[in-house]
Amino acid sequence: MKLSKILAGVALTLGTLSATYPLAGYCSTKSGSGMDIWFDTGGPVGGAYNTIVQNGAKQACVDLGCDIRFLYSNWSPQKMIENFNRAMSSSPDGIVVMGHPGDDAFEKLIREARDSGIQVTSSDTELPRLMSEYQSEGFGYAGTDNRTRGTMLASETLRRYPLKAGDRALVWGLKSKPNRGLSTLGMIDTLEEAGLEVDYMEISAELDKDPTLGMPLMTAYLSRHADTKLIMIDHGALTGQLENFLRAAGIGPNQIVTAGFSLSPASATAMQRGYINLIGDGQPFLQGYLPVVQLVMSKRYGFSGLQVDTGGGFITKENIDMVAPLAKKGLR
Repeated sequence: MKLSKILAGVALTLGTLSATYPLAGYCSTKSGSGMDIWFDTGGPVGGAYNTIVQNGAKQACVDLGCDIRFLYSNWSPQKMIENFNRAMSSSPDGIVVMGHPGDDAFEKLIREARDSGIQVTSSDTELPRLMSEYQSEGFGYAGTDNRTRGTMLASETLRRYPLKAGDRALVWGLKSKPNRGLSTLGMIDTLEEAGLEVDYMEISAELDKDPTLGMPLMTAYLSRHADTKLIMIDHGALTGQLENFLRAAGIGPNQIVTAGFSLSPASATAMQRGYINLIGDGQPFLQGYLPVVQLVMSKRYGFSGLQVDTGGGFITKENIDMVAPLAKKGLR
């Protein structure tokens, strides 16, 4: 079923609920009418990945009738905390967070928001302890289990490509970050269990913000390790730069097995040209759309938090031509 039909069905269902069951005096044909939502998209303005998240949230607000304001954190956990404080000071109906700062950093703030009547839910990176505490009150999660997604991408790569014990692999990731880093650890552990020799590079805060800065790092690594058989990147925007990095290092299509996350116009083109072999698809459009639905349903009708795994699928050379046009539209 096409995504547009699924989302239209969700919107129709919610609209019918509002008209048929006007709880607490709400009689609007759109369930979110009059609601004010703040949404931290995680990345920078115009970032490849978080723009798709933003597009999903925008569509949800069109469908449900709520107002939305977007925040941008350049993938900085500290900035996410600052943005949460900023959002909370405006007393909105709901706030969507990404869980990169971790449970400890968010705990006091989310408790304060909840005590003030502000609904909170999460996207992209889970906050397991806070969700356990507040799920019955509407705190949900739309995204992937980070440890699982890293393990699955590494396992699928090993299944598809003739890599063997002793082969050199590079993992470029974020293992220093709480919760978010579990994806990177899943990759490393899976590859090491298969006997590969794994090198690791941490994505710096500067590189997290601007992935084009990764070119000299990648070319320097490959010049020192010409025997590299596999590159895995735990970062959507950085995955989108892989073709540029490999070209700069003098590496041609399909010379090194490459895998990463998050479809974008750049990564779609790179896959079609043979510079990316496998993409783990977390479906960020849904990571934007579903948290807005969560806030509306919890705020208006008292529904508890939903935990929705938006990932589990893979983009490959077999299906890239079908989804590449959707990537250009900012839907996939």
